[in-house]
Amino acid sequence: MKIKEIMKNVNDFFQENVAPPHKITSVERLEEGGWRIKIEVIEEKEYMKRYAKDEMIGTYEVLVDEDQEITAYKRQEIRYRSSVGVES
Repeated sequence: MKIKEIMKNVNDFFQENVAPPHKITSVERLEEGGWRIKIEVIEEKEYMKRYAKDEMIGTYEVLVDEDQEITAYKRQEIRYRSSVGVES
């Protein structure tokens, strides 16, 4: 399955380079080719644990090309894990 492969690539990339993935919330095929993925990651987990604070969740938009390579990513929002997320 191509979507499963793309999701695995994005998860692996974020695990190695950004922050531990929490979940992928959307995968969308782009008309001009490639994919747009939205992923939530746990930000600064150890820092938040140390100070007994709620974990922070960052929502990122990721662009993946036809060769399943990540070409860009950008954090869209950051929120406490306990707060209710609002889809836009």
